[in-house]
Amino acid sequence: MLSSKCFVPPSIVRPQKRTINIVAKSGCKEGGCRINRLVKLDEGKVVDFVAAKDLSQPKVAFCRCWLSKTFPHCDGSHAKHNKDNGDNVGPLVITK
Repeated sequence: MLSSKCFVPPSIVRPQKRTINIVAKSGCKEGGCRINRLVKLDEGKVVDFVAAKDLSQPKVAFCRCWLSKTFPHCDGSHAKHNKDNGDNVGPLVITK
């Protein structure tokens, strides 16, 4: 499990000029903290392809927060993350 020191609240990371210094102080190497902590961790890179013509519904939401238990589909997990961290991440919505 990754150290909680690795996750810097978004309000601390802004403005971007200071990001590298704050991340370094938080115990992470520049670019060394995982964003994805749940999905296909044994793979070198997570890539999923969905053809719009193959969507099962006229509108489908895909996860962008890496917290969904139904990845690559959104399950709304970003809502708790946003509330807890003051973030504003949401799904990618594809329509036919």
